[in-house]
Amino acid sequence: MESRFHHIFLGPTNKQLVHRQLALKAFFLGLFFSVSGFSAHAAEPGDLELEPLLVREPERREVEVDDLDSEDFEIGVFGGVMNVEDFGSDTVTGIRAAYHVTEDFFVEAVYGKTTLGQTSFELLSGGAPLLSDEDRDMQYYNVSLGWNIFPGEAFVGRRWAFKGSLYVIAGAGSTEFGGDDRFTINAGVGYRLIATDWLAFHVDVRDHFFESDLLGTMENKHNIEFSGGLTFFF
Repeated sequence: MESRFHHIFLGPTNKQLVHRQLALKAFFLGLFFSVSGFSAHAAEPGDLELEPLLVREPERREVEVDDLDSEDFEIGVFGGVMNVEDFGSDTVTGIRAAYHVTEDFFVEAVYGKTTLGQTSFELLSGGAPLLSDEDRDMQYYNVSLGWNIFPGEAFVGRRWAFKGSLYVIAGAGSTEFGGDDRFTINAGVGYRLIATDWLAFHVDVRDHFFESDLLGTMENKHNIEFSGGLTFFF
């Protein structure tokens, strides 16, 4: 009777309070897991559903590539001015043919001709000419090796761009005038501007070096040639 009175009027004991707190905690934990979708037990690997990985293929576009021309032979004409030492300057014309071994090197054969003027001795002395009119016709031929040292592009205005190359060239051949043939070494520099796949323009400066005793003593002669021309590829 005393214990019931104590329980009703004095409230629950400490042990009962602990049991009530544990029950409340268990209730709220169960409510949290049921709302959030989690279960109390550990998830099995088979229970996890993975979304498939989507791989997007890159968009491809068709590109048409022009066929490269394979013309290795080049032939053309040139004209300009040639200064022959002791005989002054006169018009020079000729033809040239080349074979491009690689993109960097080519072999060239040249034939040219000019007419010699009078020497200063002939002009001042007023005597008999040193050469007849026929002997004043000078012609030369040579075979040379060229090297494209600076290939690139040349721009004409804002819209036009052409392939071109600065090259050096050197070779050997023969020069004929005055009834004699003279072994000749030539060397120079030029620029080739490729206008189309079959047409090119050239500007050249070359030195034709040979020995001559036409004036009485053997001397080394440097004969400078300035020329321009056009060539065709085939």
